[in-house]
Amino acid sequence: MRVHRVVLNSRPGKNGNPVAENFRMEEANLPDELNEGQVKVRTHFLSVDPYMRCRMNEDTGVHYIKPWQLSEVVDGGGVGVIEESQHSNLAKGDFVTSLLGIKEKGHITVGSSQTMVVSGAAGACGSLAGQIGHLEGCSRVVGICGTDEKCSILVSELGFDAAINYKKGNVAEQLRELCPSGVDVYFDNVGGDISDTVIRQMNQNSHIVLCGQISQYNKDVPYPPPLLPEVESILKTRNITRERFLVLDYKDKFDSGIVRLSQWLKEGKLKIRETVINGLENMGVAFQSMMTGGNIGKQIIHVSE
Repeated sequence: MRVHRVVLNSRPGKNGNPVAENFRMEEANLPDELNEGQVKVRTHFLSVDPYMRCRMNEDTGVHYIKPWQLSEVVDGGGVGVIEESQHSNLAKGDFVTSLLGIKEKGHITVGSSQTMVVSGAAGACGSLAGQIGHLEGCSRVVGICGTDEKCSILVSELGFDAAINYKKGNVAEQLRELCPSGVDVYFDNVGGDISDTVIRQMNQNSHIVLCGQISQYNKDVPYPPPLLPEVESILKTRNITRERFLVLDYKDKFDSGIVRLSQWLKEGKLKIRETVINGLENMGVAFQSMMTGGNIGKQIIHVSE
């Protein structure tokens, strides 16, 4: 059986910006017969995500994800339907997903009037984290993103109390205005100057959830990237925790998390935004766009009906 697949064509290098040409699509053969325990899945949607930038390097810099190999298939999250099955627990017509992956380490206390700030707030994780912050008890949630359109969507559609376009005006001044009582919880997706600015306005005994550092992924720095000495000093003097959020550490909570998120979605309490690009051949284009802020919500590739 002839199929199409996307492989890693070249590496951008640790200090390089990824481009669409780092990927290429090619044809390959699949066996006609399935072995016991195998299934054949028609892919409907694929996900491209910031962490994939690390997999483009020869060394990811972390122990829990391996680098992609040149001329080998690039793997990631996706949704598809089973067309044939030799697996005892999976049948033809079943929908399946891979690499599922938010409610941990936030230290949110109901009734405590906490203020939460989310950077990368219009992305896949940030847009959900802010909404969940409200649902879990934060009295105020402020998002930081890169366009006026994204700011408008965060406030008018996704329930954020306010949003800051970091490309316009002074972020520090806007934070002081929008978070007059300081910041209690910071959901960090970007790192760099924006995170330094937020940390300077965080309260005593507050918390940073370190989800991502997309502003640093094209740089040859360790993960998580080191902080400026001044910012590191703020963490110590104010007793601010800065904990890495790794979804793979919570596999035992995947099922319960999906049930709760699904219920919020059905009740209209959780809104989902997606940016969809059609065609497997456009994976590189989608990835490059996502890495430069071209997406609102989850960046998805529509592969087939």
